[in-house]
Amino acid sequence: MKILILRFSSIGDIVLTSPVVRCLKQQLNNVEIHYLTKKSFVSIVENNPNIDKVFSFEKDVDEVLSELKKEKYDWIIDLHHNFRSMRVKRSLGKPWKSFNKLNIEKWLLVNFKINLLPQKHIVGRYFETVTHLGVKNDLNGLDFFIDAKNEVNISSLQKEFHNGFIAFVIGAKHNTKKLPFEKIISICKKINQPIIFIGGREDFETGKTIASQTPNIFNACGKYNLQQSASLVKQAEKVITHDTGMMHIAAAFKKNIISVWGNTVPEFGMFPYMPENEANSKIVEVKNLSCRPCSKIGFEKCPKGHFKCMNEIDETEFIT
Repeated sequence: MKILILRFSSIGDIVLTSPVVRCLKQQLNNVEIHYLTKKSFVSIVENNPNIDKVFSFEKDVDEVLSELKKEKYDWIIDLHHNFRSMRVKRSLGKPWKSFNKLNIEKWLLVNFKINLLPQKHIVGRYFETVTHLGVKNDLNGLDFFIDAKNEVNISSLQKEFHNGFIAFVIGAKHNTKKLPFEKIISICKKINQPIIFIGGREDFETGKTIASQTPNIFNACGKYNLQQSASLVKQAEKVITHDTGMMHIAAAFKKNIISVWGNTVPEFGMFPYMPENEANSKIVEVKNLSCRPCSKIGFEKCPKGHFKCMNEIDETEFIT
């Protein structure tokens, strides 16, 4: 049997497909798993031993359709479910299953605060696309595989980080998912352990400024690629993170996680997935705000102007 899995983006969403990939590979006999994603996210899946072949495209799925048609798939498992994934399914003309994105339910929660979402993690909904194949969730959590060349040797860092540190993921795609600058500074000053900031190049200046005002901080933002940053997270004693892709990578490594939530809410089904280690996950949020959630994704700035969902976060929740 040959199966094509579709998930084009983003970091966290792709990591969250890893249990489906693993269970397909382990529970079906003589199965070949292929994966289609964007080129910018290939590093998330290319080292996964449960995936036999990775296809990617830069801007349009038309770039790879001719190659995919040669593979003669038995099934297409669509874990993205948008117009582009529909184009792939129609072009290949093979049997397929798509997961339910529950867009109407999410819209009701965002706009009217009516929660009709099932109390089920998105991983559980991903598995609904493979039950017809007799595949079940093994409840062994997420996977993330780092190439040996991208493993960061902690001994290469300053001595204060050699005996343990906290990884603080200060970045996020949208500002309303991020703690305010001053809040991060205040939290860091309350933590009596070395801290490594994790983030992209766009977070470097923020990390640099905060590190200049607080002791025992190494600003790794923009200095490492995704896999190398994941290696730092893997070696951390604890991870503080916004609702972002690195949060799910931390969950794959079964880390102790403190996740902080602003405009989004765990009820969307995207909280850290660690079914075998649920006690390792601590969710920090300001509950009972009438304006929250204001988006299922995020904004450049708070639509209300007060940003209470982050400004009113209890800083004592982060003290270790």
